Amino acid sequence: MEHHSHSNTLKIKSLGIDTYRENTVFMRSDCHICRSEGFTALTRLVVHYKRKRIIATLIVVHSDLLRENEAGLSDIALKRLDVKEGDLITVSHLKPIESLSDVRAKMYHKKINEAAYRKIISDITNGFYSDIEIAAFITACAGDNMDLDEITWLTKAMIDSGSKLKWDEKIILDKHCVGGLPGNRTTPIVVAIVAAAGLIIPKTSSRAITSSSGTADTMETITTVNLSIEKMREVVNKEGGCFAWGRSAKLSPADDILIAVEKALDIDSSGQMIASVLSKKAASGSTHVVIEIPFGETAKVRTHEEALKLQYYFKAVGHAINLNVEVLITDGSQPIGRGIGPSLEAMDVISVLRNDPNAATDLKERSLIIAGALFELSTKFGKGKGYLEAKQILESGKAYDKFNKICLAQGGFTEPTFAKHKIEIKADSSGTVISIDNRKLAKIAKLAGAPHYPSAGIYFSSPIGSKVEKGQTLFTIYSESEGELQYAVDYLKSIHSILKIA
Repeated sequence: MEHHSHSNTLKIKSLGIDTYRENTVFMRSDCHICRSEGFTALTRLVVHYKRKRIIATLIVVHSDLLRENEAGLSDIALKRLDVKEGDLITVSHLKPIESLSDVRAKMYHKKINEAAYRKIISDITNGFYSDIEIAAFITACAGDNMDLDEITWLTKAMIDSGSKLKWDEKIILDKHCVGGLPGNRTTPIVVAIVAAAGLIIPKTSSRAITSSSGTADTMETITTVNLSIEKMREVVNKEGGCFAWGRSAKLSPADDILIAVEKALDIDSSGQMIASVLSKKAASGSTHVVIEIPFGETAKVRTHEEALKLQYYFKAVGHAINLNVEVLITDGSQPIGRGIGPSLEAMDVISVLRNDPNAATDLKERSLIIAGALFELSTKFGKGKGYLEAKQILESGKAYDKFNKICLAQGGFTEPTFAKHKIEIKADSSGTVISIDNRKLAKIAKLAGAPHYPSAGIYFSSPIGSKVEKGQTLFTIYSESEGELQYAVDYLKSIHSILKIA
């Protein structure tokens, strides 16, 4: 029988407060625990219930929201601790977190060792860090503040932070794009082509961090992506591939925690990006991976030199963790495909797979290049033959058939739809499109509601080289609400032109 000491026991009251990921405990300022322990606002505490415990941040209440013997927990804290109103919890001090001293050292540009990275990642995974402390770690590692050793150590620590998949086949394929390019939703097409060829590609993908959609966001408009490891294995064993959200499979869970804070900070540092990508690939059991690095003036990677540096790091870290990595450096000067936002990108994917004559040719071409590179990396097809094999599989309809089967195995197939509100943005002058600001275009899609509202975003119809007439539609903004649509339009009016027409 569990014994509760009156000195540190409180009764739970459900307050219905959503704090996103942050565990929060609410206590009255005149509560006996607050007074006796000297707790103040934002103190980090350990909250116990039976054999479970969580680390929570204290919010002090100076009103009648709670009685003196009550404590409130945020929705996420209630869920993680598995408590309900009326249950008794105990509260205690959190011992100092030793790994924070390594974070502080990193903030001052000092190199920290492998053991330090393992301890930091372990503490983050176990919930010891607040979002503020995680943000400190992320920013300390940003701006080229990690060398090759440190990126490798961080990657290994993240691999070991969660579950790992093992497969019977010797060659397990995967691909990833570093992002920064609106649209460019090649992954579902590549997975369908590769799986249709009889190869294994258990694809786990992320949701958007700084973009208007991630692959998981896009595929969720078509099928279920929240797959457990068991379900993921079932789908892959049946169809050879899958489209899974990495977090639901609990692969490299530290990565998902870091991504959530990176999203709020709008930061995606290169060292942590490499660790994030490769830890997920290794944890999912991949052996051969193709990484795409688009570079361009307004892409995430700005220069060819920066792309070459990333290429070196990806291959070197991959070698250190026994991953065979091939890197493709591609053009990042403009969006790929026409859709920017989950549903709009899903429409592009389906039209390419269905061999629609009006499908985006640039998306098809890039998907074939990546699938071809995977074929050649797998050694199933000889050098120079991968692209043609990929094209034959796509244009024969085999890839779409495989895509459909994977979706049905995961939970069904739904046709994506447009949002109900839209506005067409027209050219102020005639001429030829000579440049596009990818970042501003993606921001407009986000202001319109993507990816939170899957059907929001942009349908883009003016790639570089297009000849346009005054009054011609350059792109269409879609939104689920008139307010967000106007918000996106107001931003568009406040900046210089996104497209340069000469």
